[in-house]
Amino acid sequence: MVGSAHAKFPALALAAIFAALATALPAAAQTTLNVGVIGTSSDAPYFIASKKGYFKDEGIVVNFIQFDSAAKAIPSLGSGQVEIAGGATSAALYNAVARGIDIKIVADKARNAKGYGFQSILVRKDLVTSGKVKSIKDLKGLKVALSAAGNSEAALIDAALKQNGLTFADIDPTYLGFPQHIAAYANGAIDASLTTEPTVSTILKAGTAVQLASVDQFYPDYQTAVTFFGGKFIKEQPEVAKKAMRALIRGMRFYNDALQGGKLAGPKADEVIAILVEESHIKEPEIHRSIVSNAIDPDGGLHLESLRIAWQFFVDTKQIDGKVKVEDVVDMSFAQEAVKSLGPYKKAAP
Repeated sequence: MVGSAHAKFPALALAAIFAALATALPAAAQTTLNVGVIGTSSDAPYFIASKKGYFKDEGIVVNFIQFDSAAKAIPSLGSGQVEIAGGATSAALYNAVARGIDIKIVADKARNAKGYGFQSILVRKDLVTSGKVKSIKDLKGLKVALSAAGNSEAALIDAALKQNGLTFADIDPTYLGFPQHIAAYANGAIDASLTTEPTVSTILKAGTAVQLASVDQFYPDYQTAVTFFGGKFIKEQPEVAKKAMRALIRGMRFYNDALQGGKLAGPKADEVIAILVEESHIKEPEIHRSIVSNAIDPDGGLHLESLRIAWQFFVDTKQIDGKVKVEDVVDMSFAQEAVKSLGPYKKAAP
């Protein structure tokens, strides 16, 4: 009896000690990051990384902060109020870096690969019906909506105009966030626009505008949006930055598994659409199914030629002095390390 009781006591005591220790130990530390988004379908990899728990796997909690454009997120990236953001490159980026504010382009976010022209030049329907606008060359003198002043979308419009004997100086630009394009067409406030999905599909469904050209038709693979890391984030939390990129690359790969034939029609499409319905501006699943989706490199790689075209436009229009080059703001080391850690991408079978 004594021997039996003595044998049980250490096990019971140890169990109690371990339970007490488990209660006393703090939960694993988590890092909270602010992530700037636009609210369009191209934010999908960020939303996926959150909803699928990829950030959580890395000990990260994210808060999504809404911006009309990446250009407006630059000050917050520079100050450290936002650690990560996605969107178009801009003159503001190069000017900020020229002033000593460290911001880096670290990965892909959205491009117009062939068959994935998720951006379109739209024109108000009555202008087409009347015969006033038949092609891009007819945009001369018209009010064309862009998401923000001084970003790479202006360079894209300039490239389209130059292919048709015009330049950016030949149009009357007006700056509205993409969701605002819907009302602007409805009330006749704009003549044309460069608009991104899912807003393109919403406008076309409303019948207030028609598609003049999709971007993949006149500039295939144009790098519309990129992922930014703030320099303060990189310097002060380099290990967290590596973990965040690993989560983002996983999000990019999951998104790629949802793509098929230019749309969200692949094996993971239902999950991605459900996430976009919850997080993006467009709440109708059928619109997400019908839109032309953006492409993204599953390893986060960049189409550098696009970035250089935009940079040259900023120089030519005297928005930047050109001293800070594209290579000065690009740092692919985080994406490369994440890919090395995750291994090669293998697209999910249908």
